[in-house]
Amino acid sequence: MADLLQAESMRKEFGGLVAVNDVDFTVPEGAIVSLIGPNGAGKTTFFNMLTGVYKPTAGHVIFDGSEITGKPPHAVTSRGIGRTFQNIRLFQTMTAIENVLVGMHTRLSGGIVRSILRTPGLRREEQGARKRASELLVFSGLQGLDEEFARNLSYGDQRRLEVARALATQPKLLLLDEPTAGMNPQETADFTAFVAKLRSEEKLTVLLIEHDMRVVMGVSDRVTVLDYGEKIAEGSPEEVQHDERVIEAYLGSGALAG
Repeated sequence: MADLLQAESMRKEFGGLVAVNDVDFTVPEGAIVSLIGPNGAGKTTFFNMLTGVYKPTAGHVIFDGSEITGKPPHAVTSRGIGRTFQNIRLFQTMTAIENVLVGMHTRLSGGIVRSILRTPGLRREEQGARKRASELLVFSGLQGLDEEFARNLSYGDQRRLEVARALATQPKLLLLDEPTAGMNPQETADFTAFVAKLRSEEKLTVLLIEHDMRVVMGVSDRVTVLDYGEKIAEGSPEEVQHDERVIEAYLGSGALAG
C-alpha cells in the first residue's frame, strides 16, 4: 500500500522549547492511523505542521506525491487534506447546511461577476452545492437538521457537523483532532462506527488524535505514540498496547487488565 502522506524529520521549536523532535511519520493510503500520547506530547502541534497552521522548524511533508511543507492552510486544504479541531470551530449562529456550504467554497467556481449577475450557471452551481451539502449531512447522521442552528445541536452532533464540513472540502486525507472528547459512551461508540464508515463508504484515509483507547483499539490499523515530542512507539494497536515504553509513558500498568 502506497503512502498518501510522508512526514520526514519533523521538528518544531517555540523559542527554546522543542515541541516536536525529528519525527518520521507516514500514513498509508486507505488506512486509519491514530496518533496518541500524554497531554503536551506534541500531537496537535504535529497536526498543525501537517495542515499549514505552523511552519516546521525543520523537516518535510509530502502529500500525494507533492511537497506541501509550510504551505498555508487553504493551499493544504485545496490539495486534499481536511481536518477538524480539538475545540469545535463551527459558525454557531449559522445553520448546519450553511456550515457545510462554507467548507465547499474552495471547490466552487463562482466569481464576483457571476455572483453579481446571478448567472444561470451560478444558480445551478449553488443548487448542486446545497444538494451535496444536504447529502453530507445525511451521511454524517444529521438527517433533517439542515436548517438547525449549529449552537442548538448536541455536542456529538456538533462533532459530526464539523466532519461534514471537512468532507465538503473533498479531502483524500481527513485529520480528526480528539473527535470523541467530551462525548458520552454511546456517542463515542456511534462516532467510532462513523469513522470506519468514512473509510469504507467515502474511501477516505483517516488520521486521528484520540485519548479514548477503546476508540483507538477499535478502529486503527496503526498507532503512533508521541511522548515529549518524540516518537517512542509505532505498530498495530496490539503491539503498541503491550509496548513497555508506552505503558510507562501513557497507558499505565492497568492498561493490559481490560
